[in-house]
Amino acid sequence: MRSQTPNPGSRDDPFGLSVARGAAPPTLPLSARRATRRRAPLARPLPAFLLTHVLAQLYLGVVAMIMLRTLRKDITTYNEMQTLEEAQEESGWKLVHGDVFRAPEFSPMLLSVLAGTGVQVFAMAMSTMTFALLGFLSPANRGGLLTALLLLFVFMGSFAGYYAARLYKLFGGKAWKKNTILTATLFPSVVCVIFLTLDVMLWYQGASTAVPFSTMCALILLWFGISLPLVLVGSYFGFKKEVFEVPVRTNIIPKTIPDQMWYTHPLFAIALGGILPFGAVCIELFFIMSALWLHQIYYVFGFLMIVLFILIATCAEITIVMCYFQLCN
Repeated sequence: MRSQTPNPGSRDDPFGLSVARGAAPPTLPLSARRATRRRAPLARPLPAFLLTHVLAQLYLGVVAMIMLRTLRKDITTYNEMQTLEEAQEESGWKLVHGDVFRAPEFSPMLLSVLAGTGVQVFAMAMSTMTFALLGFLSPANRGGLLTALLLLFVFMGSFAGYYAARLYKLFGGKAWKKNTILTATLFPSVVCVIFLTLDVMLWYQGASTAVPFSTMCALILLWFGISLPLVLVGSYFGFKKEVFEVPVRTNIIPKTIPDQMWYTHPLFAIALGGILPFGAVCIELFFIMSALWLHQIYYVFGFLMIVLFILIATCAEITIVMCYFQLCN
């Protein structure tokens, strides 16, 4: 007997799943398939993630205990000095206690500008993470997170101007207008040059992902229309404040620094101070980069907030340790 294909919706095929003989199987449109692929969550090996964070927390605890014991021992040694000659004899990190708040010789303005920009980026990151953790930024809206980052960076310009002005005033700087302009333009200019270079390459290749001219104009308007005035306002209030009160008096004559060992060289200190915090967050950074390049959605902002706190604690402890070794040597 000749077989017949049941009609969709009939008793033999109540769900309409039959396909006529010789017909092509049903396929989803290209846009639907892309949307389905982008909605697919990124697989995460949870045991490796937890192991990394446990090891990072153990590392932070060990470093904190070692530093507390070392500093307590140094302070006890200084307090147990019997004679006046021993008390006046400086050793260890007490040798440079009158020079730690001295203005840098190279460029106090550059240090204050970078410090103010760092405060701005940190405030932007914390605000973005808080909004994402509370559910205000949907991971499915890929452009929403980037838009929030840009807007929050622009609105945090007042923090950059305020702290850059306070630090520059501590160093005895007088050119407050130059400090304000550099704070508002230095970091955004570097990012803008890199972004324009990449965008021109995309335009030259005829890629559809190139940023249109109207978007570029909107970004420039945000920069000069909102960020720059906010930096000016923050800088104004920062210079109106009193100078930071430092706990020790800065010596008039700077102390001569002897030849240092190889492991106290600034390049080695910079490399070591960057590798250790990177090791604490490299696993989570791998998942973020994989989600970006594989067109998938990164949605675990709770884990990302934990990683951010671990990164902050790691950077703080590494800074204390490196400063201690630099001062003791």
